[in-house]
Amino acid sequence: MFINDCLISFIAVSCLKLLFLPLYKSTDFEVHRNWMAITFEKPFKEWYLEETSQWTLDYPPFFAWFEYLLAFAAKYFDANMLKISNLNYSSLQTVFFMRLSVIISDIVYCYGVNRIFQLIKSKKGKDKDPWLSAEVILAMLLLWNPGLLLVDHIHFQYNGFLNGFLFLSIADMLQGNYVRSAFWFSVLLNLKHIYLYLAPAYFVFLLKNYCFKNGKFFDLNSFSVERFLKLGAVGIATVLVSFGPFIYLGQLNQVLSRLFPVQRGLTHSYWAPNVWALYNFADRILSFIAYRLKIYSPKELQTCSTKGLVQECEHAILPTISSNISLVFTLISLLPMIWLVWKKPGTPKVFLNSIILCSFGTFLFGYHVHEKAILLIILPLTISAVLHKEEVGIYAFLSILGHFSLFPLLHEEGETLLKVFLLLLHAVYMFSSLGQLHNFKQQHSLLSKVELSYLGGLVLLQLFYSFGSKLSNLETKLPFLPLMLISTYCALGVLYIWIKYCFLILPIQSTNMFKVKKK
Repeated sequence: MFINDCLISFIAVSCLKLLFLPLYKSTDFEVHRNWMAITFEKPFKEWYLEETSQWTLDYPPFFAWFEYLLAFAAKYFDANMLKISNLNYSSLQTVFFMRLSVIISDIVYCYGVNRIFQLIKSKKGKDKDPWLSAEVILAMLLLWNPGLLLVDHIHFQYNGFLNGFLFLSIADMLQGNYVRSAFWFSVLLNLKHIYLYLAPAYFVFLLKNYCFKNGKFFDLNSFSVERFLKLGAVGIATVLVSFGPFIYLGQLNQVLSRLFPVQRGLTHSYWAPNVWALYNFADRILSFIAYRLKIYSPKELQTCSTKGLVQECEHAILPTISSNISLVFTLISLLPMIWLVWKKPGTPKVFLNSIILCSFGTFLFGYHVHEKAILLIILPLTISAVLHKEEVGIYAFLSILGHFSLFPLLHEEGETLLKVFLLLLHAVYMFSSLGQLHNFKQQHSLLSKVELSYLGGLVLLQLFYSFGSKLSNLETKLPFLPLMLISTYCALGVLYIWIKYCFLILPIQSTNMFKVKKK
């Protein structure tokens, strides 16, 4: 049963989401409408073959079945939305149903938050002011997360629904219910494969702390084959339920080609603020210098990396990064996480730190990373920051920066004040609540002067994005310039905070807030 404080917060934010119904919606709205139509009109053997629309089904089978279930309710609102031939169909009934489906599916997210809410509440004493308790602050920061409000309820996606399963897995891991945690995570992977970003952390942590009974790698005497097989059975059984029908039909390669389309290129149309955004920017600077020095001709320097296209691109000056090169860098970036899990005891804090480190590495160095993947770092870091004072500054910096980096997804002028207001509201509550929770003498002391100055630069970026590029006529001459500057500037901050987080987490002795019992 939901705790009252958590439920109240969920109801309040759901009312706010209802106000977003008529706002801007991205192409993802049509993507999910088309997926509902595919799963409703076609037998499942044709789901991953259908290509009437360019927005073909490219999520794992569990999510396809989720769309199938939604379709049964959708037909009572407007059956025309379930026709594959009705491309870009968006009647008022369709918009209402689609928006409502995201809001209702967030019940899973609320339930996941509530699991962690109850866990923290049970380990804490009674607070004088319950609204300043750790569990209530956590619920407010997670349920009112501005990134999820912008991406899910305006831009349009189902990230809250998906992260609900992640939080269920995290809650069970914090309690030492390792097998059940692995089950929820396996279900999540078969809903959306982007969560493979976290898989290395789960694998390494479970291998050491569950399969090796004494928590020491390579001590074969303590290795439990039974536990290893139990985890393996959970993962294999989930995959077989999900992919089994398509394996039987001989469509596994077809499904995988939809899930992992390498031809989409190194970076997304709007670069995620990671290392490859910095690499692309450096290539553009070098190509400009080469052009001014007449080393190369304009034709030789042409590249699609700043045209907002989703495709493979050749860099003009620097070596082109392939998916294999990106994979190598990603694997190297996981070394801090592996070292942490290897050296430290298997506490809940170490687990949280490991998935955050894993998220950082895969976001910064992964191939064709979506800008929305920054939430895979911010959401687990929210839990860690509420529980551990030393991580508050990291969270505060990344939360403001990461959520700001999502602003260009809502590119219409009408949403500017709304997204700025949501971020400011989040920042004010975050600084005040966490400052009081962890007894910071001054709220601004969470961040250094340099960090505050850097975040101040976001104001100038937003002004240039909203007004400067238009007034200077750069919007027509260099239409991608505002996006490139935002992505590059934010990438510097994400890279900085990852390095700072590594130095903060790796040397310290982990503490255990919860008493873990292996089950």
